[in-house]
Amino acid sequence: MIFFAVMLFACENSMKTINLISNSDTLPAESARDIEVIYSDSGKMLIKLIAPKLDRFQKKDEPYMEFPEGLKLLFYDSAMNVKTQLTANYGISWENKKLMEVKNNVVITDFEKVETLNTEQIIWNQKIRKIYSEVFVKRTTPDGVLYGDGFDADESLRTYKLRNPRGVFTVEDDVDK
Repeated sequence: MIFFAVMLFACENSMKTINLISNSDTLPAESARDIEVIYSDSGKMLIKLIAPKLDRFQKKDEPYMEFPEGLKLLFYDSAMNVKTQLTANYGISWENKKLMEVKNNVVITDFEKVETLNTEQIIWNQKIRKIYSEVFVKRTTPDGVLYGDGFDADESLRTYKLRNPRGVFTVEDDVDK
């Protein structure tokens, strides 16, 4: 009898621990490893998302997907060539708001323009089809390096403007001699 009483009290957990473990808001509804998701329009592949881990949370007010181990986005042209690549060490996508944020060592490489954009955070607003950043940005091209305090771009990352640009780059003189 004493043995059973000791065992009963030895297995006691605090309510705080039990609530933390059983709280469904802190646990993903779905989790997947080594994922590849293809976004297409009219049968043409536009974007491929590659991530080592995806967690999906079903919160009542705002369901979201989290990429805690980073992600890679490949943007394709009409000939199915990768034109732009985006990598980041973390990502989160809010489904109802249609917002995606990537951060921590964000690198965008444009293979057609031969340029690279480095920053720590980018937000993609799918409703207005814009990509932007509010933090320091470094743009490297064959002609030089420019820095900015953020940028605004179209959804395809084809055109963008640096905010408060500064830096050194080469400009060819186009005057006939």
